[in-house]
Amino acid sequence: MYDNVVLTNALLTIYKPVPRNVWIPNLKIIHKNLSRRTSIFRKSAKAKPRTFQNLFRNWTLKREVMASKYLLVASIDFGTTFSGWAFSFKHEFERDPLKVFAKQWTGEHVSLKAPTCALIRPDGRSMEAFGYEAENRYAELAIENCHHSWFYFKRFKMLLFDKMELHRDTVIEDALGKKLTAKTVFSLCIRFLREDAMKTMNQRFTGAELKDEEVLWVLTVPAIWNDPSKQFMREAAEEAGINGSDLLIALEPESASLYCRHLPAEMCRGTSVSVSTFKPGTKYMVLDAGGGTVDITVHEVLANGGLRELHKASGGAWGGTKVDEAYEKFLDEVTGGKGVLKQFKEKHMENYVDLIRDFEIKKRDISTTGKSNFRLPSTLTELIKEITGKTIKETILQSVYKESVSFIGDKLRVEAKIAMKFFDIPIDSIIAHVSSLIQKPTVSGCSVIVMVGGFSESTLLQDRIRSKFSTMDVITPNEAGTVVLKGAVIFGHNPGAIAQRVLKITYGQEITHAFKEECLREHPEADRERDDNGEMRCFNIIDIHARAGQAVTDGQEQPEQVYTPLYDDQAELECSILTSEIDNPKYVTDCHEIGKWCFPIPDTSLGRSREFGVTFMFGGTEVVVKVVDKVSKVEKKIHLDCL
Repeated sequence: MYDNVVLTNALLTIYKPVPRNVWIPNLKIIHKNLSRRTSIFRKSAKAKPRTFQNLFRNWTLKREVMASKYLLVASIDFGTTFSGWAFSFKHEFERDPLKVFAKQWTGEHVSLKAPTCALIRPDGRSMEAFGYEAENRYAELAIENCHHSWFYFKRFKMLLFDKMELHRDTVIEDALGKKLTAKTVFSLCIRFLREDAMKTMNQRFTGAELKDEEVLWVLTVPAIWNDPSKQFMREAAEEAGINGSDLLIALEPESASLYCRHLPAEMCRGTSVSVSTFKPGTKYMVLDAGGGTVDITVHEVLANGGLRELHKASGGAWGGTKVDEAYEKFLDEVTGGKGVLKQFKEKHMENYVDLIRDFEIKKRDISTTGKSNFRLPSTLTELIKEITGKTIKETILQSVYKESVSFIGDKLRVEAKIAMKFFDIPIDSIIAHVSSLIQKPTVSGCSVIVMVGGFSESTLLQDRIRSKFSTMDVITPNEAGTVVLKGAVIFGHNPGAIAQRVLKITYGQEITHAFKEECLREHPEADRERDDNGEMRCFNIIDIHARAGQAVTDGQEQPEQVYTPLYDDQAELECSILTSEIDNPKYVTDCHEIGKWCFPIPDTSLGRSREFGVTFMFGGTEVVVKVVDKVSKVEKKIHLDCL
């Protein structure tokens, strides 16, 4: 299943003067009714040949100049289970890139990240608390039975994973099923983290208060996320008060890789090998195992110290929350299997929060030997008796775990062989995927696995990876869960450090051309029609700009394609973005719509003779389209609108 290729193609659709919000939802009939005067570009006879001569710009230098105008870089690592912020001043980075300040959050223990929990007031528009404070405050409200009108969100980031039907008004449910728009929840959380960071940055900044334009913000996202999810996070950050021009999107495994490039061996566990000493040509895999997703990329060290991606980012929803799900399923079975846990959550939310928080800490130490102890609140054991008529010891004896689980005092004692099964699904999935990846020709010669992310702190996961891939060096940095957070700061200071990426998807656009005799063989009759000018044309044709697996550099412009309007009075270009699971889509109807971009034509006096150059730039963390009006010389760089 790892070889499935999802292809994205940009369909350039031009609407005759109609409102911008007009949208064609059913692309399968896009050419069936020309009377609506909706059409696509014609490819100009003057289009530049598809070569790569003179197409590269020194974008790395531009990005470094952009980063240098800021006094400091701040990162926000918005995770599924834990989140945090970090920053460093420019002069600190130049002296020591690892000198990154991250807040210490205080809860059950002190950590550099806080639980991704949001307590939102009953008005649904303002934040009461975040992190450990949100957990504690909500527990207090639950004790007083005053929590029902409040919104409590936990571990909601996975909503955005592989989400093709994501919209600005998408809603999500809180712990009790109450709904708010996802944009509201995400933006409130990012706003809290931003304002919290700004307080500390201003305390450490001598002189006047920091100005917004003096801070470059970096927001992390999984590398396997699609374009709609990345755009959603960008817009949530802008709604939270971060200026779009002062914001970079960083890919999580890339951030981790950059941090590890500066990390000495003594700051890693299990090996004397250090990524910082790798010579040019060394290939290594970054396995970023977080709470929700596992993100994997493969890098090669370049002669100038930069990195290039060798294989497209991949992974899946195999993070640490899968372990939590297995634990809750186990609890449901040992408590009698009559929905006890569901009722416990509804009636004793404060104790449920403690139950999950306790497991979150304990699961990191589950090993192959000995027994694991998990505390159960007295309210849960009492509820078991109330619902089932049996004690917890009796429900255990009637379950399949009677030989391997016991209840002593207020704790479940679970044998290692059972506790280890909580990890089977995510670890087996990770190992299968890594095994598949190292067989790829592009990954040949990769001899090191760098494990980062909160889930990578699990000794069980580390041991299984080392055992399965015994011929490879496995490096796990100390505090692996904060590597992405701190690495994102390094990325902000030097965004050109990732010199090359590999496209996960194929991009293109729909074109039309005049009918020729050879079209009888290439294009179905249903795709051949006369346009409003009486000319027979072929529609439903894809013109590929770049393909999945292609290596691209940051800011690299693909060959410019020159197009002309199909009608004399067209006033706007609208590009519909499509995706397809077909490796090499030939027709628009092979694809699925995910978004669009628009470009106005204020002067239609030249009609169909007006030329527009369209160029895609794929090498960054977000796709950019450059459109140039060849007559007026007006140029516009556009982010894809996938929402």
